Amino acid sequence: MMELLDRKVPLPWFARVGLHAAGVPAPAGSKFLMHYEQRLPPMPEKPTLMDFLQRRILLNKRGGSHLLQSAALARKNGLPGKLILACLLHDIAVVSFIRTDHGHYGAQMIEPYVDEEVAFAVKYHQALRFFPDPEHGYEYPELYTQVFGEDYEPPEYIRQEYEYARKHKWYMSARYVTMNDLYAFDPNAVVHVEEFADVIAEHWRHPPQGLGFDGSPVAHMWRSLIWPNNFL
Repeated sequence: MMELLDRKVPLPWFARVGLHAAGVPAPAGSKFLMHYEQRLPPMPEKPTLMDFLQRRILLNKRGGSHLLQSAALARKNGLPGKLILACLLHDIAVVSFIRTDHGHYGAQMIEPYVDEEVAFAVKYHQALRFFPDPEHGYEYPELYTQVFGEDYEPPEYIRQEYEYARKHKWYMSARYVTMNDLYAFDPNAVVHVEEFADVIAEHWRHPPQGLGFDGSPVAHMWRSLIWPNNFL
């Protein structure tokens, strides 16, 4: 596999802009790409969350639209600003990195910069999606029955996380994310990220060095979005 990677480098979706193939062998004698990625919008020296949203994350049209619609629905439903932010960022890991345990990855990405409750809501919405809560108007998604099967049972660790979250003081924060997640897939909806500039300004702590360069435990995750094709 390492030899294959040296011959043909698989590219993440956000590095394929303008390409017709997922990977192209480098011509003999050419140098490996490092840092600046000409196929993506350039990032400022000290990038903010809005820079990442506009120039990386929302380039994924379907995933980005879902995040925006979810946040718009949360605002329409009268949720407080920090939970609107949680809805805006709840699938940030899916859109940027990986689907497996996306709640965990997403919470890690944002934890140094948000209220602890926001990170909790993002992390545990992953488990809560699989468990209905009729009292608060959340039913098991019909979509899940279609794509996973009627007999699907989530793994034990998901059930344990659900049971933990169910008893937690911030249970409803995570539940609100699921309630404003399920129906946010309107293909005709138009929502602009600038509509949430006020929420970001109030509830996101911007490091003065810029995301990716602040020395936090997750800075490398943000740098990976800036330079997705660094050789090493």
